[in-house]
Amino acid sequence: MSVYLKDIPLQQAQSLFQSALAKYHLWKILRVETIPLDENAIGRVLAQPLWAILSSPHYHASAMDGFAVRSAATASALPASPLSLACPEQAIYIDTGDPLPDWADCVIPIEAVEPLDKTGSLAADLRNPSAIRIRNAATPWQHVRPLGEDIVATQLVLPAGQVLRPVDLGAAAASGHTQLQVAARPRVAILPTGSELIPVGLPPQKGEIIEYNSIVLAGQVNQWGAEATRFSIIPDDFAQICAQIQQAAATSDLILLNAGSSAGAEDFSARVIEHLGEVLVHGVAVRPGHPVILGFIRQEALPAEPRMVPIIGVPGYPVSAALTGEIFIEPLLARWLGRPAWKPPSVFAQLTRKITSPPGDTDYVRVVVGKVGEKTLAAPLARGAGIITSLVRADGIAILPPGSQGLEAGSEIKVRLYRAENELQNTIFAIGSHDMTLDLVAQFLTERGRRFASANVGSQGGLIALRRGHAHLAGSHLLDPATGEYNIHAIQQYLPNTPVRLMTWVNRQQGLMVRPGNPKGIHTLQDLVRPDVTFSNRQHGAGTRLLLDFHLSQLHLSPFSINGYTQEEYTHLGVAAAVASGRADCGLGIPAAATALGLDFIPLYNERYDIIIPHTYLGDDLLTPFFDLIHDRDFRFAISSLPGYDLSQMGNLIIP
Repeated sequence: MSVYLKDIPLQQAQSLFQSALAKYHLWKILRVETIPLDENAIGRVLAQPLWAILSSPHYHASAMDGFAVRSAATASALPASPLSLACPEQAIYIDTGDPLPDWADCVIPIEAVEPLDKTGSLAADLRNPSAIRIRNAATPWQHVRPLGEDIVATQLVLPAGQVLRPVDLGAAAASGHTQLQVAARPRVAILPTGSELIPVGLPPQKGEIIEYNSIVLAGQVNQWGAEATRFSIIPDDFAQICAQIQQAAATSDLILLNAGSSAGAEDFSARVIEHLGEVLVHGVAVRPGHPVILGFIRQEALPAEPRMVPIIGVPGYPVSAALTGEIFIEPLLARWLGRPAWKPPSVFAQLTRKITSPPGDTDYVRVVVGKVGEKTLAAPLARGAGIITSLVRADGIAILPPGSQGLEAGSEIKVRLYRAENELQNTIFAIGSHDMTLDLVAQFLTERGRRFASANVGSQGGLIALRRGHAHLAGSHLLDPATGEYNIHAIQQYLPNTPVRLMTWVNRQQGLMVRPGNPKGIHTLQDLVRPDVTFSNRQHGAGTRLLLDFHLSQLHLSPFSINGYTQEEYTHLGVAAAVASGRADCGLGIPAAATALGLDFIPLYNERYDIIIPHTYLGDDLLTPFFDLIHDRDFRFAISSLPGYDLSQMGNLIIP
């Protein structure tokens, strides 16, 4: 009788799963196979230690082109009193790699001898003289690779668990092997379920979702050394899912049942697994990834005992699915392959902003990482379990243990890196206002050996980040209502003691983004107070929100008379998505965002969007490619191809 355990701690879930695998004799290498020793063995895992059959070299070999001699016979040779040795009786020419004659114990390089002919003159044939003359004594075993210099027969060449590299194959061949015993690749079946899912390549209609979790999971499985088989999408039909699982269990070592995104999908999966075998765990206190299911499918194999096939119910949300792979699937595959589980490099970094965490969960926080001055910083990314791009952008994962409930800005955290640590040294860290030109910056800087990592926290948040030393630069468009000037007053307020350069980046339009055809006839800010209009706003501290508040005050309109004023998004694209999806009728933003999502745009204002850089970083070579972009013709053309931008003042210094 299976027991359903709701949201048990992560370590307990891992322990229960491991114990059950051991009980069913599955916490070990599954199978061993013999393969030829060739280039196809790269990446395979040795199942048995590899002992040398032959020594390498298996004879005394010359390490130089020269003459093999007995070292004792050369003892009297001096620069002022050279010694002659007869060939081939006392010296014989050999090439690099040739075996040393039994009577010789060293090699004199050809450039250190004077070949002589029968008359005692210098010989024309350097390799076949009658004698050689030397002016220095030789030492025993000089310029000789003795037998077993590299490998001695019977010694350990490669340990079990070694993930084979090209050089490993060379060592195996040199030690006399022609075949290798490796762990067989585990067979993993991936079954996507959900009536709302459609395959990649079909245009989705409302309510339909492109199924790509199985691609991500299969990629992970193959990357980790197993063999993935992706099944076709199975609709939410109990009998069909049961039949497909049974088919998969007959030929697979592990089944990944990826639930759909509809309500109750994970409970539906649990009932299927319970019907076919046993549910060990249903719900793990990990964020994202709560509805993970761990269980086994029973394969009857009379007269033998039933074969138990592990099955993992993978959550439908893409980030949860990918992290389930890292947390549960990779360690299991590592055990089956006989190699250590993945242990990524890690760094300690300071959080750039406060994060909150559920008190009972192990929280996996996606972050971008960069080095600003002497500080290594981690900027949290979007937390949603459905935001697959947060994993694409993430440089690593910070794991907050249960009970932490979050951390304040500036707190030190340990980050498990997805990137090599040296990549962080080439990262330009930008925190501040969102603008679509910064996405182009990221692309163009990649071609110039720099990474551009940005976090969208609004203009005010960017200035605060600069004050804390948490960014190399910030984008800002903070309007001072008293003067009509941009950013200068805000810099004086937030960075009074920090010398900065204020540089014009772009002039751009701001206006109302509305659905195609403007069905509600929205044209001015006065229309926002209509009861039939819903607005999508930017977050507190964003320059766009301050711009809105300024013009509302000029029109004597109360922000709280606007339906949706407190509905916040962190980017122009986020506002555009809210309008395009029908969550809002309109939102204030830039025309490039409206165009990107097929919306109409009503221009209202022109504004200046600036880049602010502390003087501390102006002389840093790290930023040189960024400044070069200002004059790059291709970069400027790419921006000018977006609607609503004016580049005539790009690079102008407001504050040098």
